[in-house]
Amino acid sequence: MNIDHSAFIAKHHRTAQEEQEEPPLSRWRVVLAISLIILYLMMCTVAAIVMNIQRDAVIAAGIAFVAAAAISVLVQRVFDIRSAREKEKELLRQVLEGSRGARLITDSTDDAIYANEKFREICSEIGLPSLTSLSGLFQEDGETMAHFRLLADQAQRGLTDSIELCSQHSDRETWYQVTAQPIAGWAGHIHWRIDDITQKRTIDRAIREEREKLIDFTDNAPVGFFSVDERGRFVFVNATLARWLGEDIQTLLTASRLHTFFEAIPEKAQPYDLVAGGGAKQMAEIVMKGPGGQTFSASISQTVVHEVDGMVRTRGVVHDLTAERAMRQALQASEDRFHRFFEEAPLGIAMLNSEGTLDDCNPALAEMLGYSVDTLEGRYFEALIAEDDRDVVLGAMKRIEKGTQMKAPMEIMLLGHDGEVAVQLYARKLEGSDNIVLHCIDLTQQKQLEEQFVQSQKMQAIGQLAGGVAHDFNNLLTAMIGFSDLLLLRHKPGDSSFSDIMQIKQNANRAANLVRQLLAFSRQQTLRPKVQDLTDILTEVSYLLRRLIGANIELEVIHGQDLGLVRVDVGQMEQVLINLAVNARDAMKTGGHLTLKTYSYENTRPMERGGDDMPPGEWIVLEVSDTGCGISQENLNRIFEPFFTTKEVGQGTGLGLATVHGIIRQTGGYLHVDSELDKGTVFTIYLPCLSDSEVEEVDEEKVEEEDSRDLTGTARILLVEDEDAVRTFSSRALLNKGYEMLEAESGEDALSVMAEQEDKYIDLLITDVIMPNMDGPTLAQRMRQDSPGLKIIFISGYTEEKLKEHMGENIWFLPKPFTLKQLAAKVKEALEE
Repeated sequence: MNIDHSAFIAKHHRTAQEEQEEPPLSRWRVVLAISLIILYLMMCTVAAIVMNIQRDAVIAAGIAFVAAAAISVLVQRVFDIRSAREKEKELLRQVLEGSRGARLITDSTDDAIYANEKFREICSEIGLPSLTSLSGLFQEDGETMAHFRLLADQAQRGLTDSIELCSQHSDRETWYQVTAQPIAGWAGHIHWRIDDITQKRTIDRAIREEREKLIDFTDNAPVGFFSVDERGRFVFVNATLARWLGEDIQTLLTASRLHTFFEAIPEKAQPYDLVAGGGAKQMAEIVMKGPGGQTFSASISQTVVHEVDGMVRTRGVVHDLTAERAMRQALQASEDRFHRFFEEAPLGIAMLNSEGTLDDCNPALAEMLGYSVDTLEGRYFEALIAEDDRDVVLGAMKRIEKGTQMKAPMEIMLLGHDGEVAVQLYARKLEGSDNIVLHCIDLTQQKQLEEQFVQSQKMQAIGQLAGGVAHDFNNLLTAMIGFSDLLLLRHKPGDSSFSDIMQIKQNANRAANLVRQLLAFSRQQTLRPKVQDLTDILTEVSYLLRRLIGANIELEVIHGQDLGLVRVDVGQMEQVLINLAVNARDAMKTGGHLTLKTYSYENTRPMERGGDDMPPGEWIVLEVSDTGCGISQENLNRIFEPFFTTKEVGQGTGLGLATVHGIIRQTGGYLHVDSELDKGTVFTIYLPCLSDSEVEEVDEEKVEEEDSRDLTGTARILLVEDEDAVRTFSSRALLNKGYEMLEAESGEDALSVMAEQEDKYIDLLITDVIMPNMDGPTLAQRMRQDSPGLKIIFISGYTEEKLKEHMGENIWFLPKPFTLKQLAAKVKEALEE
């Protein structure tokens, strides 16, 4: 409640000189007193006339009475005025004390002449009521005092002014509005009003913050807001829409119209309309102009309000469809990617609902099981699980439905259209859904690889066994063949023992051929590759093949044109052709047709041939095809296993095709088989074709007539061999050729023998490769420390490949078994180099 207390203050301080309007009661009292005096004088005059009293006495008495009456009236008047002023003062005090704010009145010297109780309360801890105490309520600095001085100066000039100040007194923030009001008629007197406005400021601040939040929300809302008048001028626009339009808000409000930003203005429309014909509520998708001449699609919803005075105000909301369409496109792209990933995933994916049926599956799963997608969808997953795995899988599905995730994938069998399919199953429940996602990885190829790995391990083990057996057999055969040669030196043709010795040697050679087959399939035989024309090899071997296959089988040889050269061991290639021809003959018991065909082939990409990856390159191809009974798929996967045969007991060793495969792979080629039951089989051999540069680099080998060579010599030779029979034969053979021989049964023994010799020089070292403790390469290294140029011949039942890292200058290799002539020839070759 706002009360003007200045009137009470002015009335309380007025002086006797001021002309004030008397109250009605006081005027009647004066009139009554004068009337009584006049009446009294008239009565006195009548009495004096009647009683004949002297006139002067009467006049004197009357004067005295009048004087007394006047004094009485005057005294009464003074008491009345004082009583009125006391009442007025009490009324003023009650008004000031009842005021909600603190009140202070100061005079022209800024001294306090009045302060109400509330003022005393707020200044009680500062001092007595005064203007100084009031200023002390706030921050005591020059700025605060300047504020008070300014308020006082304004009041002195007759102006009322106020200021809002914050008080931190008593560690409590309180806001006051201090007002300085001049008192009319009292120069220099000021009425100070101090009102606590803390709550009001709190409410105002809350309202202001809410307004700012609303403004911020409006300006930064993800939609645009606007309002235009009847001429289409903007009267309100938020920051979002201004940003979309590429203008600042002030420019839009002062110099822009709605249709300015339309790509196409609707026909027959008011400046504020969105569509032709207008209307109270309007909605439209409009292409709007944005910054830099760009446009964007917007969805606008507008309400048009027509006011009484003809004014129009619209309320519009704008949605930028660019982001929405981008989101739709992104969502569509995401769906497309998911669909593509789902459809093109290399593993099977299916969605299993709570009832256990397949809601959806991808083509990979359908192809894996041999069904169409439509056939699988809607089927119970349980019906696709093999019986042996069904209980385990269904139990896992129930645990997953209850929220337990699968810890590890399961290897199970699913029932496909053409039989059981091994898969690795992953299952997981979707969050917020009862559906279960199944991922199935086809393990068919993996199982095949595992079988191939097991087979390769088995082949490796057999190869190692065969190599070891062949090494031991080669030592025995070397002794048998060697001693047979020594016996033949003494028993010439015509001797009764000659035929027996030849039988021993021939059977030993047959045994050597068997050993070579063992080494061939294990790829440990020693090849003597030379640059050859495959056509020449076929021409030479075709005569032998015709005798092998018999008259009821027709042999056809088709030579390719302009074939390149290959590097092969002629003897081993002949063995390959013989083995394949014999197998073809056995498959055509009632006769047939055997075809040998050669041609050139080039592949630009790796391709699978016979279980191996054949790299890109140029190849010379040899096809051996027959019209026999063919090979079943079951047996086709095993035909290269050693000792595997479908022939009756005693009809085959099972090493024929294993030997073929080993020779071809050791030569650097590849072997592939195609077969169909009752139609025949085709073996395709791919041999690397030599380039012109490779052919030129090949040294032409000398054709030597060994029969006419002189194999004798006088060189000093150290022979080291742990097999006594081989060492004895070799030493005797070379002694017979005139050589000086030193013998040792081990590497350590050889070093001892050399240490005992006065003449430590030798011309040649012949050493076995595999020996107990110190092997041949180690012995050769030790010997060459003293004789760097020492010539060395390694002899072994293993392949030369195992010695590749030890071969070098002045080093030769002689494979076991060898004959006396082969040994003497190799020694002669080494010594003549």
